[in-house]
Amino acid sequence: MTEPVLSIRNLVVEFPFHDETFRAVDGVSIDIMPGEVVGVVGESGAGKSMTGSAVIGLIERPGHIASGEIRLKGERIDNLPEADRARLRGKRIGMVFQDPLTSLNPLYTVGQQLIETIRTHLPLSEAQARQKAIDLLSEAGIPKAGERIDSYPHQFSGGMRQRVVIALAIAAEPELIIADEPTSALDVSVQAQVIKVLKKLCSNHGAAVMLITHDMGVIAQTADRLVVMHHGTVVETGTVGDIIRRPREPYTIKLIDSIPTIKRGEGEIIAAPAANDEGAYVTVNQLVRDFEIGRGSFTKLLPGKVEVFRAVNEVSFTIPRGKTFGLVGESGSGKSTCAKMIVGLTRPTSGQILVDGHDIWAGGAGHQERRKRVQMIFQDPYASLNPRWRVRDIIAEPMRTLGIARNRTEVEQRVAELLRKVRLDPSVMRKFPHEFSGGQRQRIAIARALSSQPAFIVCDEPTSALDVSVQAQVLDLMSELQAEYGLTYLLISHNLAVVRQMSSAVGVLHNGVLVENGPTDAIFDNPQADYTKMLLDAVPDISKVA
Repeated sequence: MTEPVLSIRNLVVEFPFHDETFRAVDGVSIDIMPGEVVGVVGESGAGKSMTGSAVIGLIERPGHIASGEIRLKGERIDNLPEADRARLRGKRIGMVFQDPLTSLNPLYTVGQQLIETIRTHLPLSEAQARQKAIDLLSEAGIPKAGERIDSYPHQFSGGMRQRVVIALAIAAEPELIIADEPTSALDVSVQAQVIKVLKKLCSNHGAAVMLITHDMGVIAQTADRLVVMHHGTVVETGTVGDIIRRPREPYTIKLIDSIPTIKRGEGEIIAAPAANDEGAYVTVNQLVRDFEIGRGSFTKLLPGKVEVFRAVNEVSFTIPRGKTFGLVGESGSGKSTCAKMIVGLTRPTSGQILVDGHDIWAGGAGHQERRKRVQMIFQDPYASLNPRWRVRDIIAEPMRTLGIARNRTEVEQRVAELLRKVRLDPSVMRKFPHEFSGGQRQRIAIARALSSQPAFIVCDEPTSALDVSVQAQVLDLMSELQAEYGLTYLLISHNLAVVRQMSSAVGVLHNGVLVENGPTDAIFDNPQADYTKMLLDAVPDISKVA
């Protein structure tokens, strides 16, 4: 019988506190065979990343392995001295982290980092290690690898950086790769490419893979077997097809049911917007934004030609009152630049933005009144809330700035009402952001956006940082608030399933140009632009699992 590459038996990881002990991993057992990809899935706090950290020996103190065993090719490794565990990392166990920017040293070229890793673990000369590094980059899909090897991490896109990280993980030909959310920060098309690279490289090098993610679509595309974790325990395990098609446990069923799909469900209808501009509440007309590149504040003093990059190129669309317009495209397509212009954070080079018939960039009388009717929900609920302020002050700030509430009592009453609207108890207004989960923080961000009583909200990737079930709750909340207040949304996302679920019309941005625009069903069911077809083809689809 073939021996597992990784064998985890009854693993328990504990974190002692003053008067209690928190058990992050509780009796987990997992086997991964040679060449096998095992997906470990669950929400934040399920214990999946902690299990991976235990395998590689990177649990932060005071956390520790309280009991159980971890074996690599039959050799027990959880009880090795730290120096011996350190020698395993990189050589026998490779790691692919979520954010490639934090995995790469910005001060060194990717070649220097690869060569150092290779020479640390393999008996190769500098020239041999450099050639191996070039071969790995080429195998990972980096074009012109011989030239790009001397580039720095900031000179690569997010998807290309993640390819470099994968090349680093397999550089010393490890037996096991632990990939912790390797694609969650990437666009859907780039995600598909990176998944393909990960599978191909691990197959070519015979490595077993522990793929940790909350994205069931990634699991469906990549994994052979699936382990479902919840509150530190394994609740279900089996082949990907068996679990996705015939889940047994209520938690697994809930997790799968939470996944949005790009297919329209039977009987599910979203009304298409008006075909013309009549009744349009938001009108974006010939919007352009140029950026000067290659010249800082000092070089602006020097004569010479200014190079201009056009990030947004004559974009036009309308949104009827009370409807949602989805704007999709990859990173760098111009989505967020459009959002910043529409909410008044970045001045357009040319073009016009009308909200209820008024130009938000017009200035003059009524300018503040026009601005308060437009608000924004940002992507990252961890970064968009001031960590030094209590929730009460975060939500109340727009009211105070815009003069909506007259006194402290009225502010408190309005904050309490808004918290109830987003399904939070008003008592939480005295807490700080760090005391909440990601989903709760995003509810607070939504309450803050509503505090100025807006009619139009720009939602810039509002759920991409959230687990799939929490994402479903936030989207339901946004739909309920839209129905109650008649809100108009611009929903910016690279998650096409979310856009299909929420939007009545959609625009597709590519390199700053709106290549397609129309009713959601028409765009998704019968795309005309090649770029739109490519985006739709790249979406992971769990219904295709055998």
